[in-house]
Amino acid sequence: MTAEATPAPAAQPAAGPAGSGPAGSGPAGSGPAGSGPAGSGPAGAGAAARARGATAYPRYVAGKLAGAAVSLLAVLVTSFFLFRLIPGDPVKFMTGGRPVSAEQIAVYRREFGLDLPLWQQFTHYCGKALTGDLGTSYQFRAPVVDKITEALPNTLLLTGTAFVLYTALGVLLGTRSAWRHGGPGDRLNTGLALTLYSIPSFWLGLLLIIVLSVGVGPVPGLFPTGGMESGGEEGFAYVVDVAHHLVLPVVTLVAVEYGQTLLVTRSALLDEMGSDYLTTARAKGLRDDLVRRRHAVPNALLPTVTLIFVNLGRTVAGVILVETVFSWPGLGGLFYQALSVPDLPLVQGLFFVFAAAVIVMNTLADLLYPLLDPRVGR
Repeated sequence: MTAEATPAPAAQPAAGPAGSGPAGSGPAGSGPAGSGPAGSGPAGAGAAARARGATAYPRYVAGKLAGAAVSLLAVLVTSFFLFRLIPGDPVKFMTGGRPVSAEQIAVYRREFGLDLPLWQQFTHYCGKALTGDLGTSYQFRAPVVDKITEALPNTLLLTGTAFVLYTALGVLLGTRSAWRHGGPGDRLNTGLALTLYSIPSFWLGLLLIIVLSVGVGPVPGLFPTGGMESGGEEGFAYVVDVAHHLVLPVVTLVAVEYGQTLLVTRSALLDEMGSDYLTTARAKGLRDDLVRRRHAVPNALLPTVTLIFVNLGRTVAGVILVETVFSWPGLGGLFYQALSVPDLPLVQGLFFVFAAAVIVMNTLADLLYPLLDPRVGR
């Protein structure tokens, strides 16, 4: 019986181009390091991602800056028409309520351009604003830019001090609350933060004046009721006097604003606490305090950094009530004075500054975030 012929095994192909053996088949670089053209492995993919990021971020920046410019232009237009709806005649304020002739009223209107049609007033306003001229204040008879420049340092002193304090307090307490979430300290911190965050700033300011200034509380007359200085002080005594007047408005802003930073920091850190890299860090024997400070907190601070920039612009714009309650000579108090006239150029200029502060800080936060988290840029 003749055995069937067993087919011969297929001949092994000759070695092809580099990289076509067991490491991969096809063109060079198509082995385990990647399939397809050269450079398509992890190294190539990383280089391509970096290249995309290098081109994507400039486009991202250009888009954000263009959006900010459009927003500022919209604020400029809105500020002109919005405050024309305020009841009141600026000419009556400028005449002090005295009986004046029609000729005198016409002179005042012509001097400030109030006799022109509304569309001409608008074109003049936009043309001057684009050159940095926000007009002349009715009540102060001075350029609006000069009045804003004069009051701006006082507002920055108040808001800057409060901003540093409530940001540090919010991040510190938010971190501790998240790391010991569910405990008595966490419940106390979050409950107090929510309560203070829901209180209107002007109401809290009035309450502090009643308790610590007027004399109803247990420590009467401990702080001044308002203003920025007592007058007559010089040198170091002047610094102490200003700091004494600064306490109550700063405490008001800190008490109202720190809660949001605390809650955002706490929430972000809670999201990070179950991550694998924290488990790995603990498995390596790192102390719990080092795991929190070196690994968890830096990653959890990304949303908080964005909030910090947004809060800075919002604090500058939202200081009107606090400055009015405490008679602080800043932009907020100036806005209240201008609104009661109404001093239209000054109101429009201050409104533009407040809105610009929010827009600029939001834009800076948007530009910074991709640098902290590259996934945003991609």
